[in-house]
Amino acid sequence: MEPKIDSLIKIWHKRNIKGLYCANKDDAALKLLEIIPQAASIGFSGSVTIDQLGIIKRIEERGNKIFNPYLAGISRDESLALRKKGALDADYYLASANAVAETGELVFLSALGNRTAGVSYAKNAIIVCGVNKLTANLDDAFKRAREYATPLNYKRLNWNPDKIMCCQVLVIEAEVTPDRLKVILVGESLGF
Repeated sequence: MEPKIDSLIKIWHKRNIKGLYCANKDDAALKLLEIIPQAASIGFSGSVTIDQLGIIKRIEERGNKIFNPYLAGISRDESLALRKKGALDADYYLASANAVAETGELVFLSALGNRTAGVSYAKNAIIVCGVNKLTANLDDAFKRAREYATPLNYKRLNWNPDKIMCCQVLVIEAEVTPDRLKVILVGESLGF
């Protein structure tokens, strides 16, 4: 593990955030399966990183209840209801940050608010990020989130560029409840 990652995990520890390191996405998926009980319900945000892990399918196959707002054939209202339940009622919420500052802050941008709600309020939140999302400080993290990740998400989601996508901004600096928030840093590039 690189010294800057070790330092970041120590910063999080002082702030009641449990930091974990996995060398690759396969190890990260196994770590999630280890952390999340088989009986737990799961909510998650739209995330290229979470998709790249293939974890939702694996968790569902082992019998966990999934609040999946991306099911084919459901209405917009059904999708919104599942996003809300996943963010507020699930036992675990999975997401990725848009950027992670080496000074400890996590930056999230959200269009509908389910991601910011889930990360800040879920019973248990687990954030998975590739090392490509690391920045030197909070200013650089905001810059990365707005100038790098947002345009790629506009393109990925075929979002009208005249319509603001990032309606909510959340910065996590610390956590009041020990062990509620976990961050898994993955030693490879994931998401954007």
